[in-house]
Formats: sequence, structure tokens, C-alpha cells
Amino acid sequence: MSVDLSRMRNIGISAHIDSGKTTLTERILFYTARIHAIHDVRGKDGVGAKMDSMELERERGITIQSAATHVTWKDHHINIIDTPGHVDFTVEVERALRVLDGAVLVLCGVAGVQSQSLTVDRQMKRYKVPRLAFVNKCDRSGANPFKVTQQLRDKLSHNAVMMQIPIGLENDHRGIVDLVTMKAFVFEGENGENIVETLIPADLQAQADEYREIMLDAVSMFDDELMEAMLEETVTPALINRVVRKATIAQDMTPVFMGSAYKNRGVQKLLDGVLEYLPAPPDVENVAIELNKDEEEVGQHVVPSDSDKPLIALAFKLEDGRYGQLTYLRIYQGTLRRDDFVVNKRNRKRLKVGRIVRMHSDDMEDIQEAAAGDIVAMFGVDCYSGDTFVSADKPLPYVMSSMHVPDSVIHVSITPVDNKAQTNMSKALQRFTKEDPTFRVGVDEESGETIISGMGELHLEVYIERMKREYQAEVTTSPPQVAYRETITKKADYSYVHKKQTGGSGQYGKIIGWIEPDEENNYSFNDSIKGGNIPKEFIPSVDKGFKSMMDKGLLIGFPVVGVHFELSDGAYHTVDSSDNAFQAAARGAWRDTFHKAKPTILEPLMKVELEGPVEFHGNMVGTLMQRRGQIVGTVEEDDFSRIEAEVPLAEMFGYATILRSNTQGKANFTMEFARYSPVPQSVREELIEKAAKEKAEKNK
Repeated sequence: MSVDLSRMRNIGISAHIDSGKTTLTERILFYTARIHAIHDVRGKDGVGAKMDSMELERERGITIQSAATHVTWKDHHINIIDTPGHVDFTVEVERALRVLDGAVLVLCGVAGVQSQSLTVDRQMKRYKVPRLAFVNKCDRSGANPFKVTQQLRDKLSHNAVMMQIPIGLENDHRGIVDLVTMKAFVFEGENGENIVETLIPADLQAQADEYREIMLDAVSMFDDELMEAMLEETVTPALINRVVRKATIAQDMTPVFMGSAYKNRGVQKLLDGVLEYLPAPPDVENVAIELNKDEEEVGQHVVPSDSDKPLIALAFKLEDGRYGQLTYLRIYQGTLRRDDFVVNKRNRKRLKVGRIVRMHSDDMEDIQEAAAGDIVAMFGVDCYSGDTFVSADKPLPYVMSSMHVPDSVIHVSITPVDNKAQTNMSKALQRFTKEDPTFRVGVDEESGETIISGMGELHLEVYIERMKREYQAEVTTSPPQVAYRETITKKADYSYVHKKQTGGSGQYGKIIGWIEPDEENNYSFNDSIKGGNIPKEFIPSVDKGFKSMMDKGLLIGFPVVGVHFELSDGAYHTVDSSDNAFQAAARGAWRDTFHKAKPTILEPLMKVELEGPVEFHGNMVGTLMQRRGQIVGTVEEDDFSRIEAEVPLAEMFGYATILRSNTQGKANFTMEFARYSPVPQSVREELIEKAAKEKAEKNK
């Protein structure tokens, strides 16, 4: 089966919360005849948007899991992934962008570039994803796509170029003027399905001419032929489209489209833009990591989108559905056929492909095969998110690079209410950790409690709720626990002898050196011993001993970061020295020296952005100041106030309720991890005292 890859697009729809991503996807499904009635995210009909298939998503009116679908538009095959806006579900965006060729960045026509827009944009840059911008909500009071385009340039450093201008804004918004063809398009009919092509309204002609000139000037920078055509006044739409496509794929330009998804305006023209300007699979360079026989990385290999070559596919997302594990795959090379055998590169297991399906949110259709460039799902294959599959008959020595997984910043201990809940909880946790790399599970060695860790309160709340609903696992939770870190602030020398004599061979190891802060905030170890005072085989033992002490600091028992260990001298005994002796020496040296190095506690600082009416500006600032917040910047636009601040995560629990009550429910906030920062002295003492009390209680 040969697929015309030039007619395929793999795109994601990403944005800040409440910019209208899911509403936009819903309209795309309607216009491409995938659904026959439009349902809104918070619709009165109780159905909810197609792409929000999880009950929790429909209740809360938010997207939690990225949902995949495929549509056909003008003989082109488009795979679409609708991703969440909440930073707590950031891994859903990461995993989608890892496998997509292009993206649509949705921006609110009123609020413009917001905090989460910056995060999503950063993620797109990380994976080198070309994008279009869609300025949504042009029907809303205060909408201004011209201002939003300028913000794209100023705040995100995009070379943003308007391909359209609006016909009317706010209540008068009816359509758009296409600056490439210089034609006006008005969207009529109950669902905007009747696109009426007309002449540009006389009162917009001058503005259209001005913005076409601006667009041509920006685009001609990338092509001499277009520049000459402009001088000779022989510019054609085909020539403009060719150059815009080239510049967009190279990420030198971001074409800007506009409309109102909710009011059914501009969506079809955005789809045209996706076909015209976003890359097909062969336009994107995909790189795999080459491994040698010992599974070590030896280089990189460009993977061509060729269906006739041996298979390379990446499992980028897992779901436990009604029929077992569903694995979403992006096929980079080769063809995946039903009943084929494939090999999982992580564990080298050979597996048979049972069912291959094409997804449409939570519906699916069976297919016999899928070729390079496509995104499909398969059933009944046990694997983890990020596994690479290759064909069993010609297994290639490549794995696809995995995605960036951020560290978790919040912990909660959970306890099942009874034995039945215990069994169900184990099943749920096993599934969730497979599905979501940012959701981690561990056991507190001292208390034996199960600890779950994640990206924020909402993230863990959703998983606890899913345990109850999907697994009938009732659990009680402790208050959330912040992921503190410990570190040192000054250099300190150590000289330590570990000596034990208990009949027969004893233990002996002497080490001399120093510890100091590591600027990279990592663990590092260096040996500068001259003359073999410690034999080479015992040096890794010292490293191992120091490293083993990093998991639990001596102040409050949290992991230690940012320490460099230097081993400069030492001594050994021909009989009594051993691997264990030198490991014990390192542990003893660390205990002896830690407090001399002025240790401190680091806490996660969150980047918090508040938005609300200007009248509540003082109240919003007040709620942050009460929480040790540092205001970074404030902007006031059209009766709207936006405040950026850095606030310790420990102070942000329950903040949503406080903010609502201080602003009559009219303000909202977003929060994402910024960095680790030392805690103030008073907080440090409190934390040490609390840790000592807890330890004493456990030892009773």
C-alpha cells in the first residue's frame, strides 16, 4: 500500500488554558464530517466535546489526556492531537510534540500570549516543531488580533506574519480577508459551513492593501524570485504559498490566522493553511540513536519516511482501555501490518501485532496496515511510553530519542481503606506509571507508606479521583508534601579513617579531600590522588559510598543536590582494605563533614501568573505577598490585570479557593515549576524541627 506522504499532516493543537483548543478541534471534526453535530466543552446538552472523552474531563471542562483523531480535508489525511493546557499535564504536550511534524498554537484574541503559551512555545522549540498561530475568540469583547500578533513578536520572538485580517471584531466579526488571494470570506449558515467568497468590503480595502504589503515584505526576505516578482508586479498566490511554506518549515516564520471557533468562523481557512504551510512527514528530519551490540549509543542516524524500508516506530502514549492496553505509535519508517512480529528495543522482546486501529478520540476503526509517517494505535502489546519497535525479521540497531520528562515537585502519601482497595490501588498505580512518566510511585522506607509524586495538586487530584472511579480503589491521602532538596553552601575538608577489627580480616580505608558546592546543581566526583595511595580499584567504591548518601540528606531527609566531591589522598591496608571498607569510609566522611559545609534546604519556586479584572489588582497582589511571593512584573490592559510572580510551592496549596474568595471568582491563575531556591532561615528551622519530631514519633 503506497501512501502519498505529501498529502499527510501530523499536527497538534496546543495553547494556554481556555484559549479554545478543544472547541477548535470539535469544529475541525464537524467540517471534515467526522462528527455530525457540534457539542461544546461546557455545553448545556450534557454530551461534552468529542475529544474530551474522559468523564472527569467533561465534568471539569478541561482536557486531561491528549486525544488523537484523524480527518480528511481536500484529499489530505490529517492526524490531529488535542493536548491539555494545564501545566500539571505538561507531559501530555511533550509526548504529542515529540511525534508531530507541525502544530497550531491557539491564542485567545483578548488575552493574547499568556504564561502557558510561553511554556508550549518553549516545548515546540525543543522539538523543532514548525507552527501556525490561530488567534481565536475574535468575537469576544476586546478582541484584537493585531495586538496578539505583535505579542507573538515581542514575547515569543516569532517572525509572526498575518496571512489574514478580520472582517469586523467582537459582535461584528463575520469573516476574514485572505491577504494571499485578496478575497473576502464570510461564514454563514447555522454552523458557519457556508463560506461565501466576496469582494473585500470597501471600508477594509486600504487596510487589506497595507497588511498585504507588510506580509509580502516579510515573506520576500526568504526568496529572491518573490522579491523580483514584487518589483515586476507579477506576484502569484502559488509563489507566495511556496515561500511561506519554506519559511514556516524552517521555523523562520509563523503565519497568523484568525477567527472564532465557538462562532464557527475561520476554521476551514485554518485547515487550508495547515495543508498549505505545515510539513508533510518527508519535509521533517527525524533522527534515531544508533546503538552498538552492547546497547551503547554510538551515533545518530537520519530516518527517512520510507514505507519500503524496515520498520522503526515509537510508542509515545499508552492507555488502558476496555480491550487491554492501547499503544499509540508514530511510524517513522517501514510499514506495520497486522500479524507481523516486532521487537521492543528496550527489553528485546519479540511480539506479535494483533489489532491495528485508527483512533477517533475514544472510538476506533480497525485497519490492516499503516505506513511510514502515520500515527495509529495497536492493542495487546505490553510496553512503556517511549519504547521503540523494529521489525523482527530485520531488526535495526536504532532507538528513537525519548522525550523530556520534568521532575515531579509534589508528593502525597496514600493509604487504601481496606484489602480490596489495596489490590485495586496496586493495579491502578501500575497502569498510571506506565501511562505517565511524570507520575511516580515510591514507598517510604521508614513508614512503609505509598508515596505518589507529580507535577502539581491538580495532577495528583485527577489520579486519585481516577483510582476511585476506574478501579474502585478508595484511598485516604495525607496533606501534599513539597519536594525539598538539600545542598551545601561552602567548601569543607574531610579526613576520615574507617577501621574495624573483629577477628580475622578487618576493614580499613582512609580518605582525604574536600566537598564543595557544584555550580551545575549536580553530583560530581573527581579523584586527584597521586602515587597510588589508594589502589585504582577502590576509587569507584569511594564514589559509590558518597553517591549512596545523596538520596537522604542529614537535615530533613530529602535528596541532596549540587555537591562536588574531591578525593585528594588516602591510605589502604593490603589485607583489610576492601570495596565495603572504602564505601563505609565515604559515608563516614560525609556524615562528619556535611554540617561544616553550611548545609541549607532548597524549595521549589513556582512561576505563578494571575489574571483578573483591574479592580481586584490589589487583592491579587495581597494574596501573593501573604505567601512569600516575589512580584516579577504586572501588566494592565483594557480593564484586565496580569501579574507574574515567583512563589514557593509550599505556600500554594489551597490557593485557588483563596484567590476565588478575594476576587469574587473572577480571577484565575496558572503555575509551573521555575527553579529551586534556598528557604529563609525561619522556614529552615521550622522544617528541621518538624523532621526531628516526625523521626522521634516513628522511633517511639
